[in-house]
Amino acid sequence: MSTSLVVLTDFFAVSNRALSYAAGLAVPLHAHLVLLHVRHDGLLAPDEYRSRHTPSAERRTDRALLKLAAEQPVPTDVDVSEQYLPDAVQEAVDRHQPLLLVLGRPGSATAPEEIVVSTAMDLLRHAPHPLLIVPTVGWDSFPPRRLLLAVDGQSFRLVEHQDVLRQLLQATQGTLEVLHITDDEHARPGTAAVLATVRENDLADALTETSVTELYQPTVTGGVLQEAARREADLVVVVARRHSLLGGLFHRSITAQLIQESPIPVLVLPAEG
Repeated sequence: MSTSLVVLTDFFAVSNRALSYAAGLAVPLHAHLVLLHVRHDGLLAPDEYRSRHTPSAERRTDRALLKLAAEQPVPTDVDVSEQYLPDAVQEAVDRHQPLLLVLGRPGSATAPEEIVVSTAMDLLRHAPHPLLIVPTVGWDSFPPRRLLLAVDGQSFRLVEHQDVLRQLLQATQGTLEVLHITDDEHARPGTAAVLATVRENDLADALTETSVTELYQPTVTGGVLQEAARREADLVVVVARRHSLLGGLFHRSITAQLIQESPIPVLVLPAEG
């Protein structure tokens, strides 16, 4: 069976481009999609729709989801859950074993960015799995071929799916650059040490010290986004630790800021530690 990408969606979510982005990725990955709809979640089922959760309305929603699935360029299943979102996502991960979870960042009145960021952080804590956050606007390069991996210079071990970058790079014929941002409060680990943390996880082939950039910037988020813009990156990748969410320079607020502020998609890889 092919690998899958699970898209967290209600049947209106095509407007935030996450579904179309996931479908576009699924083609070169030879993957299928799973549309995960959580009926009673505030993000995936906003207030104006939750009041319509009568049996007949739910049947209409199910039919609309099936219609949306049939319109995708790859085989697409529908998974409807009555659970709370983290539990629903964990169950979907156990059932479908997806390569990625995909979440849109619409920033609309019904789903402000703060809710999307909070949802993403909750998922990383309670259902750790590679999570791709797709903004509504700001990106136009597809498929992503210039990937920028931002690391904190400390050793890490990915929870699972450590081959996700390798699969993305192979499917899109992309390139990977490694970035470490430092400031006055943190010692510079050195290029060799930064590269060693990436090689320990076998994230990509043929990485050398020339693939690593170390920069000083007043803020980590600003430095990552500035360098991503300078390099015309298509996708920012960050490593989130399970317990501290992001260790060293990358603590929770930095993760949240990158998710909220990045004009291009962000892929978060959960790690131990």
